[in-house]
Amino acid sequence: MSDIVPDSDFEPGQHNVQIMGLDVHNPVFFVSAVLIVGFVILVLMFPAGSAEFFGDLRPWLTSTFDWVFMGAANIFVLFCLFLVVSPLGRIRLGGKDARPEYSYTGWFAMLFAAGMGIGLMFFGVLEPVNHFLSPPLGVDPADTEAAMSMGMAATIFHWGLHPWAIYAVIALALAFFTYSRGLPLTIRSAFYPILGERVWGWPGHVIDTLAVFATLFGLATSLGFGAEQASAGLDYLFGIPATDLTKIILIAGITAVALLSVLAGLDGGVKRLSELNMVLALILMLFVIVVGPTLFIISGFFNGLVDYAVALPELSNWVGRDDTGFMHGWTTFYWAWWISWSPFVGMFIARVSKGRTVREFIICVLIVPTIACVLWMNVFGGTAIWQHVENGYGGVVDTVTNWQPELSLFKMAEALPLTNVVSFIGIVLVIVFFVTSSDSGSLVIDTITAGGKIDAPVAQRVFWCVFEGLVAITLLLGGGLGSLQAAAIATGFPFAIIMVVMCYCIYRGLSAERKLGL
Repeated sequence: MSDIVPDSDFEPGQHNVQIMGLDVHNPVFFVSAVLIVGFVILVLMFPAGSAEFFGDLRPWLTSTFDWVFMGAANIFVLFCLFLVVSPLGRIRLGGKDARPEYSYTGWFAMLFAAGMGIGLMFFGVLEPVNHFLSPPLGVDPADTEAAMSMGMAATIFHWGLHPWAIYAVIALALAFFTYSRGLPLTIRSAFYPILGERVWGWPGHVIDTLAVFATLFGLATSLGFGAEQASAGLDYLFGIPATDLTKIILIAGITAVALLSVLAGLDGGVKRLSELNMVLALILMLFVIVVGPTLFIISGFFNGLVDYAVALPELSNWVGRDDTGFMHGWTTFYWAWWISWSPFVGMFIARVSKGRTVREFIICVLIVPTIACVLWMNVFGGTAIWQHVENGYGGVVDTVTNWQPELSLFKMAEALPLTNVVSFIGIVLVIVFFVTSSDSGSLVIDTITAGGKIDAPVAQRVFWCVFEGLVAITLLLGGGLGSLQAAAIATGFPFAIIMVVMCYCIYRGLSAERKLGL
């Protein structure tokens, strides 16, 4: 037991001090806050130099360390599948007598909204069409059937098992070591099996600080996508110019709404907004299924799953690939983005997953969201492809070839009945997803910097919520989406290595739990 749980006299708050109403976990809060404030100031002072730096950083990272990101993501999928079939899967998070606090409906809504929200809205039409026009793995784009199959398989690859396995690893680590071992709800707790008491010293401080940076910049990337799409939608519907000022006002306004949700707490704010999101998304998706190419969508869903399964080994392999543009421009970026999001999404999922068995947890976190993402991509992306192939409608294709990704959803809606209504619902969904990502992220960063406490002072939650918005604005001004993506990749790289080690720690902890019969 001594290598798994801390001494009984450990108090999670013993390293914390109260300063000006903040519950400061020294030095994680100070280091994270000072570095992030300094980053914002530097980028705003030197926007041109920042844009050039981030412009060079992304291609260098994705091409040099593609093997790290792709190898790590494969490890996470295999590790999760191992836990599902292993006897370790019978272990219940929180002990034998623990029971779930949330229904399946509420649980799925929260993890889905937090994990994929803005990304699905931004890439739901764009990515399937892009991969259809330029399919990976040497598929000839002139072969329409093959291009459609590979385009959807490549899209599902980026939104299926791999990203949800990344989230599941951190979520399981936090849920197990917090609810079953009584450790603080913070990233460092997962490393107690190998670090022991040192986890409460500098090694743990470094881990938590990296988690804060990964979370903040991963969120900033998503908020930037949301601002781009929402401003494009407002321009499309109401003629409001999609300028930097519009995006800044959007981020500021939505951050203010997120603040209100943060102050309302997990059950009062985040849960209600997540459920609202799920209802709106379901209404929009059902509408497109009914008025769109219904049979094409239904058959495409099942065909897409088969195509994904067939192409998965090749898409997961990084050795000897000729389609480096796809691998570096899409796959490596996605894995880095998901990894940078993982402390945020993982901790959020962990907070709402007490009482689930490991097997139930892994299956639900991997399979259910994957199926939902496949359906979403097939409904929206499949409809756009059908519009192009069967009806000769080129609106979406034009936005992709001219690289106006933020307009792809609205251009797809042009060929549907009630175009303005569909587009308006799309804007609302982007904004609400924007809010749920921001408020969920603020609660998570707040928890990490408060040493695992989930009831840190309000002033601290406000601080992190405000700075999420400021970082997103700063990166948009200092190079646009390219800077946001580069920052996500840079913070995701060290955290990928940390997560591989985390898999070993989870195995150690679960094995000890099983031996003790707990």
